[in-house]
Amino acid sequence: MTYMKPGKKKNKNVSYFSNEYIITNHGDIVSFIAMIIVLGLMFQFTAPIAKLFIIIQHNATVNATTEVDKDTPMYTTGRRDLLAVIFYTLIAIVIHAVIQEYILDKVNRKLHLSKTKHSKVNESGHLALFYIISAVWGANIIYRERLFVSVPSLWEGYPHMYMSFWFKFYFICQICYWLHCFPELYFQRIKKDEMPSRVTYYSIYLVCILGAYLLHFNRLAIVLLVVHYFVESIYHASRLFYFFGKTDVAKAGFLVWDVLFVLVRVLSVALAFITFMLGLERSAVDSVAWREGNFNTRLVRVNCLMLLCLLQGYLMWNFITFHIKRIREYISQRASRSPRKQQKKLGGGKSKADGEQQQDGGGAATNELTEVDRDLHEQRKKRA
Repeated sequence: MTYMKPGKKKNKNVSYFSNEYIITNHGDIVSFIAMIIVLGLMFQFTAPIAKLFIIIQHNATVNATTEVDKDTPMYTTGRRDLLAVIFYTLIAIVIHAVIQEYILDKVNRKLHLSKTKHSKVNESGHLALFYIISAVWGANIIYRERLFVSVPSLWEGYPHMYMSFWFKFYFICQICYWLHCFPELYFQRIKKDEMPSRVTYYSIYLVCILGAYLLHFNRLAIVLLVVHYFVESIYHASRLFYFFGKTDVAKAGFLVWDVLFVLVRVLSVALAFITFMLGLERSAVDSVAWREGNFNTRLVRVNCLMLLCLLQGYLMWNFITFHIKRIREYISQRASRSPRKQQKKLGGGKSKADGEQQQDGGGAATNELTEVDRDLHEQRKKRA
């Protein structure tokens, strides 16, 4: 056996490829990779490659007969979007690490929460910020580009191949955000029991947004995303208020979320049904036109509607089961509290009776002692 002298510590050299090192420094590592891509713009022989990652690709020339202004650059979808997705996914990881280190970690230190609540605060903190920014940004795009002037504007002019820079960049950012959530499961050391639920709703978001982007149902998608994100931002903000100890504000927020959640589910199904089964039916095609980007076939529309209805049903089912579980927990807590109160009452009565008996017994003992003292005093007087 080897013994170490007191006062000396063994130096531990952490490997650069170890899990601990990668998790601790993942923000710096990813930012270094992103910086290399950005620095590629400074050199002539690497600038064309770097532009493919940083600058939005597939700009298109729009005919003057369209309603779009000639001076507005328009973009379509294409294979080179994958390079932009890779780069902006790296940026999303860096932003996530910055928010975690400089905001959420400091908040968690002040609150002194358990590990489970610590994970929930991190999740709600990131999602609340993302939902608020995405909802405001998406609403601004809808307003400026007049994408939802009326319900028929959701399908008029389909296929909606041409998008403005900010419209396309919005969808790129949405795809990148939900894509970056998968490596964050490793970087944030999420527990195994939490992973299935998170992977499920990450995948749902990613598949639905990516499908709407590639099939050119982007107008309907951005409207549904804005209303959905608005409601979800209320939920996660209320959740944060609950962990911060603002229970009154949290209860009010959860109540508003309960009402709006159901309304948004109904609104989403209604808009999807009107768009896919009534609006797009008028300009339907027999087969997919790949060059024109027209996917308005009955098979595609029915499958998209079924997917969206199943998604809304899944969300509604989780909502109902969540509230049923809360009601059962509340009833069980009430049932467990009532016998405790009865036991306390009975225990309190017994303790009072025992106290009275102890007081009575103590008084009788003192009386008996005084009587003995008197007898002894009288006997001494007689002897004297």
